[in-house]
Amino acid sequence: MTVARASDNTTVDDIVRRAGVGRRSFFRYFPTKEEVVFPDHERALADMVEYLEEGAQDPDPVGRACGAARLVMRTYAENTEFSVKRYALTRRVAALKAHEISVVWRYEHALAAYLKRRFASLPDGDARAYTVAASVVAAHNYGLRTWLRSGARGDVAAGVDQALDLVRRTWGDTGETLVLVARSSTPLWQIVQRLEGIRPDSSHRATPGMGN
Repeated sequence: MTVARASDNTTVDDIVRRAGVGRRSFFRYFPTKEEVVFPDHERALADMVEYLEEGAQDPDPVGRACGAARLVMRTYAENTEFSVKRYALTRRVAALKAHEISVVWRYEHALAAYLKRRFASLPDGDARAYTVAASVVAAHNYGLRTWLRSGARGDVAAGVDQALDLVRRTWGDTGETLVLVARSSTPLWQIVQRLEGIRPDSSHRATPGMGN
């Protein structure tokens, strides 16, 4: 019997009998039998949302989103043997693959919701938020799955960080425009001085005119 068929033929009754618990106890923690294979994702998602909420004022929202993805990566790294076996099983069982896709969508949705709030002042804020969220998830999954396919050889963080750093380099600039109003007679040194005094994380889009 193949692994996929064995998984399909396994029922909730089979699981609770092996675990020595009742069906009511099972469904209190796992809505479906597929959830048993992903017991850590609810915690990982909750940790991600909390981390994003704590970064509501982070001057680098893309960096914050990448940091949230690293939290998920650490969940896999905490139990290497289980993660490798789950990855192999998920590749073979269609129901588990479909469940994994739904889990990934929830991570991406959480990232997009955070970025939409952070990019709300930009004309392309929504499009940027969803694009960056998808990029973060794709980069994380590329690094993580490369590590899992190798049998967890090497440092998973190194691979994931390399992919996420590409996202930061591509999308790290929020595209905000600084408008500086000055009289034509204002000396150049005064303009440079004023520009140097503006903090990179300033929320102001314009400064008062000089020489008033």
